[in-house]
Amino acid sequence: MIFALIIYAVAMTLANLLVATFGPSISPINAFFLIGLDLTLRDWLHVRLKTWQMGCLIVGTGGLTYLLNPAAGMIAVASAVAFLVAALVDWAVFMRTTGSWIKRANVSNTAGAAVDSLLFPTIAFGALMPEIVALQFVAKVAGGAVWSYVLEKKLKNVSL
Repeated sequence: MIFALIIYAVAMTLANLLVATFGPSISPINAFFLIGLDLTLRDWLHVRLKTWQMGCLIVGTGGLTYLLNPAAGMIAVASAVAFLVAALVDWAVFMRTTGSWIKRANVSNTAGAAVDSLLFPTIAFGALMPEIVALQFVAKVAGGAVWSYVLEKKLKNVSL
């Protein structure tokens, strides 16, 4: 599980630093590759961590972003807030959805992606950016679906 925690924190921190460096235009690419991975890992971690531990992980990665690049302060705050709220929505949906892990992960990823896609750019850049919100949402859902299939096969019998 430690390896999954490290991957989660590195992917989220890297996504934050890339947005701080390249601005909102990199967000849809991050959303597919890095945030799609984080959404799916979050579901895997949900069944292994307590809710407060997941919250600490999310807030901690925002702090790590700030430590690595203090100029990315607002990105770190936006990331921590958006991911924390999205994680709560994701968790609630994941726990109420029945069926296989992959079905539960994809349904909850869609809900979490909607919340995160709206909150993150709005907080980070101080304005509602409908194109970025829409592109991020589609990319997060698609990336989460791809990652859920990859991780389901790789993590089926692995306790990272």
